[in-house]
Amino acid sequence: MGRVVDRDELKRERERARAEGRTVVFTNGCFDILHRGHTHYLARAGDLGDLLVVGVNTDRSVRDLKGPGRPIVPEGDRAAVLAALASVDLVCLFDEPTPYELIAFLQPDVLVKGAGYTRETIVGADVVEEHGGRVVAVEALEGRSTRSIIATILELERGGA
Repeated sequence: MGRVVDRDELKRERERARAEGRTVVFTNGCFDILHRGHTHYLARAGDLGDLLVVGVNTDRSVRDLKGPGRPIVPEGDRAAVLAALASVDLVCLFDEPTPYELIAFLQPDVLVKGAGYTRETIVGADVVEEHGGRVVAVEALEGRSTRSIIATILELERGGA
């Protein structure tokens, strides 16, 4: 089981992993309503190295990105659920609009995002590649998204089937 850590602990864990010759993998997201698409994605990301670090947007950051109705699940709960997944080793919250600062701080060996992103649109790709790391886009499961889950809930609330 993984752990939710602050940046100081993240730095210690990164240094320990590097000293042991382990590959540090980083990905990030809001992970507002955890679903099968997320678990598939995180398992694939975890397969790319030895230590999977997941950056999670704070509540304020999610509101700025997704609007005033989000997040649905508070940051502490989102982080704890992610840390409980077998594929996730460390979870670290970030409050900035993008994970760029966290990526620059961590300097992972592998940066992972979903296949909907291109090398040019992956935040922090430049930092990772400058340090000899690689950037990987992982295929998503079709039809699995937080947006579609919320739409289904709203439709059911309106009396739809």
